[in-house]
Amino acid sequence: MTRRGKFSKKLTIAIVAHDQRKIDMVEWTSHNAKTLAEHKLICTGTTGGLIKKEFDEMGVECEITCVNSGPLGGDAEIAAMVVRRQVDLAIFLIDDLNPQPHEADIQMLLRQCRIHNVPIACNRYSADLMITSALWDDHSYVPTEPKYVRFVRE
Repeated sequence: MTRRGKFSKKLTIAIVAHDQRKIDMVEWTSHNAKTLAEHKLICTGTTGGLIKKEFDEMGVECEITCVNSGPLGGDAEIAAMVVRRQVDLAIFLIDDLNPQPHEADIQMLLRQCRIHNVPIACNRYSADLMITSALWDDHSYVPTEPKYVRFVRE
């Protein structure tokens, strides 16, 4: 089921893409522009600039805030927002084929999303599934918080 209508809840969506994945991210955001325009986007620097340019060319108005680029601390800035519960969803297209100089920040962002129960999509297919989920508008649905309980062997 593809949803392209109005959401009842305005989400804050973090968007990050490594250099080799930026074309993928611009294509994905362009394809989902109508849906994304209903929400607030927080992007790392270069990625956000590319998305703003694409949306401007398409005539799409969207609230987009850019933080620093990833290597300059943008991933860490978004991780801090996750910890403060200021992000509802993260889309992070990672370049898994090349080493990243800020690998520690990347892993921190992924870890904070897992710890704080923020859905994070790392490819376009999972991003499509998450952005179109009916659960965003299901007011009776409450995500279960992760339980970190030490397992004791008998």
